Amino acid sequence: MAASPDSASTASPSTADRLLDAFSALLIEGGEKAATLDAVAARASVSKGGLLYHYGSKDALAHGLVERLGRFVDADIEAMTSAPEGPVAFFIRTSTDVGTDFDVAINATIALAQGGSSAAVAAIAHARTRWHEALLPETRDSDVAWALLFMSDGLYLASANPQAYPDIDRGPTAEFAERMVAVARRLTAG
Repeated sequence: MAASPDSASTASPSTADRLLDAFSALLIEGGEKAATLDAVAARASVSKGGLLYHYGSKDALAHGLVERLGRFVDADIEAMTSAPEGPVAFFIRTSTDVGTDFDVAINATIALAQGGSSAAVAAIAHARTRWHEALLPETRDSDVAWALLFMSDGLYLASANPQAYPDIDRGPTAEFAERMVAVARRLTAG
């Protein structure tokens, strides 16, 4: 994706990434109101002037975050569609991945969307549409593909907050993911 004129087009990758990392962490921890320019600069150990040099405004930071999520989604779709086991197994299996850079980008973008960012809302919707489209060749059924997306949401929540689901016999995460892949296969067997 092309950088916008007021985003990190001239930034060194490490500084730009540190600023986006700080912005993401603050969004996740406290929402959009906590992610002030001063707080982002302090969290990234960059002066406010340095932040403004790389990202001219909070909107430019938000744009950078949405672009970052887009790059992660592009890579995820590529991995899904080229996975030897097929997109369904890949998608369900990776739904239990928490704490990754992709996970942080999604959660930060969701926090931004909850703060009213229409660009963040559109980015999340676009990601979900792309996942749905990537699942369709294997599911051959739009409703099954949507059901798998909702299954993925639940798997993620159960993995991110396992203490909220004490009655589930999860076992190790990898085993749990494989059991859920088996359920997904039954759904797609139609």
